[in-house]
Amino acid sequence: MVNAASLHAVRGGGLIQSYRLVNSKFPPIALFDDVASADEFDILYAVQALTNPRLQNEVGSLNLIPRSEIPFGIKGCSYATAPFTHVNPDGSRFADGSFGMLYLADTMETAIAEVRHHQQAYWSKVHGLNYERFVFRGLVCQFDEAGVLDATSLPLTHPIYAPDDYTFARALGRDVKAAKAPGLRYHSVRAMGNTCWALTTPRQVASIIQSSHYEMVWSGRITSVNKLVAGA
Repeated sequence: MVNAASLHAVRGGGLIQSYRLVNSKFPPIALFDDVASADEFDILYAVQALTNPRLQNEVGSLNLIPRSEIPFGIKGCSYATAPFTHVNPDGSRFADGSFGMLYLADTMETAIAEVRHHQQAYWSKVHGLNYERFVFRGLVCQFDEAGVLDATSLPLTHPIYAPDDYTFARALGRDVKAAKAPGLRYHSVRAMGNTCWALTTPRQVASIIQSSHYEMVWSGRITSVNKLVAGA
């Protein structure tokens, strides 16, 4: 079975431009973006906690990530940090639900293909859903790839790329996290020939900014994905 020690780390690094798609019903967490350091965050959190009963729900589980891992002061700090404080209990390809991963893609089309697959799988289980529109926020991310482990050396036939069985992928993800590697570079399973990343920490991120909005139209299945024009 593949593990972190068997994968080569990206050397030299350099900023990579990547893309992400998040549901627009989840707004940015202002508190992460309003401060430039961990000390400022702790002070502001303590003050706001006195008057904002929803603060913990907004910020998430802060015990899941050390303050030193949060890239305070960058553009889009909340976008970088949210996957690690609002962990999906159902897990994902490389995470078992006990920790988060920041998933990124090499193009917006790749990000859309990945999200479309998972939205299709989720909403197909909801009975009686005949028509709906789901709006997503496109994000452009710059991150340093130095130290990321390269799983693109493995063929798409490897068990970590199984379309719907994440057993081997999650075992690898746990090992990568335990090894304190910053993440994985891997083949996109939903957009063949393209590349994705699963970061185990937001500290590699230099910026994440919002780009366009997209809608996915459900009519028994996801029938189309449309880029929304501002003011339309």
